[in-house]
Amino acid sequence: MRRFSLRLTIALCLVGVSLCVASVVFLWFVPPAPLEHPRTVSIKPGDSLRSIALKLKRAHVVRSSWLTMAYATLSGLDRLLKPGEYAFSGGERIDEVLTHIAKGQSIELVIAIPEGFTVRQIAERLERAHLVCADDFVKAATAGEIVESLQLKPTGAEGYLFPATYRFSPTVKPDQIVAAMLERFYSILTPAVEEREFALGITTHQMVTLASMVEKEAALAPERPLIAGVFYNRLRLGMPLQSDPTAEYDRDGVVRSPYEAVHTPSAFNTYDFAGLPPGPIANPGLAAIMAALYPAHTEYLYFVARNDGTHVFSRSLAEHQRAIAALRKAAATHNRAQAGSKHAAPVRRVPVTATR
Repeated sequence: MRRFSLRLTIALCLVGVSLCVASVVFLWFVPPAPLEHPRTVSIKPGDSLRSIALKLKRAHVVRSSWLTMAYATLSGLDRLLKPGEYAFSGGERIDEVLTHIAKGQSIELVIAIPEGFTVRQIAERLERAHLVCADDFVKAATAGEIVESLQLKPTGAEGYLFPATYRFSPTVKPDQIVAAMLERFYSILTPAVEEREFALGITTHQMVTLASMVEKEAALAPERPLIAGVFYNRLRLGMPLQSDPTAEYDRDGVVRSPYEAVHTPSAFNTYDFAGLPPGPIANPGLAAIMAALYPAHTEYLYFVARNDGTHVFSRSLAEHQRAIAALRKAAATHNRAQAGSKHAAPVRRVPVTATR
């Protein structure tokens, strides 16, 4: 009788082990069926392995949370799992699912920030991409903790948000975006750049302010050092910079015409005072920064825009006024020729930039 009981116990144990092995084999080698729609699993910083495994199980990405935990622990992947938003389409084994998370292959939104965008324009682009609320980003970029820690107040991170293409998680926070853009800016602030600033007798804040003005004034790359040179010449002589983009700049995003802007008092309106404005008026790219660091050495004190984006540079006010007169005459001739043509497009006044 005892032998029979022992054999029965052994048989039951073997059956149990076989069932366990069969279950493990099934759970391991037979992944969940492909999902009709991809499921997103959000893994937060500080999530435990158990929490991650349960999230994957509830999303039907894995069949077993305990087997997921066991494999992660035995393989060492439990120490490599990264926070982020992960999309799964189903049909993957546990090791494949955990490898995606360990490699940080999360969902990312790609966003390009052009040179010359202001903080508010960046905020609006981020909001259109459904990343953050525009007002929240503006607040983070003007008065957030990282701005205070870097002592960028009172003008905030304007000018320091480096234009580039970025990849962000859908759950990214405004201060994280600001931090990423500031990190890119400070990565170009090498010892060589700091030495050049010292040689020019300017601070980084002054350099970025000048670069932002160059970015807004110059349409063509070859003219950036020339425009920077004009600003340096005017600063040296104590002349007002008289830059339209500084007058047009408004931290609250108010848009004015150039004519209205230059006649509106403002702390940034360089028609009203000599010297630089209190801070950058946009976020310059690397080319504009290099122009501010290496301006062209000329005697130019003035420039006026042609209709094609290029400029006429002058050494004296009289020469500058002649250039304006010539451009206005050419514009009038062009308009008359267009008006006299039977198939001409509607007459359009060719603009000439105001005297600087």
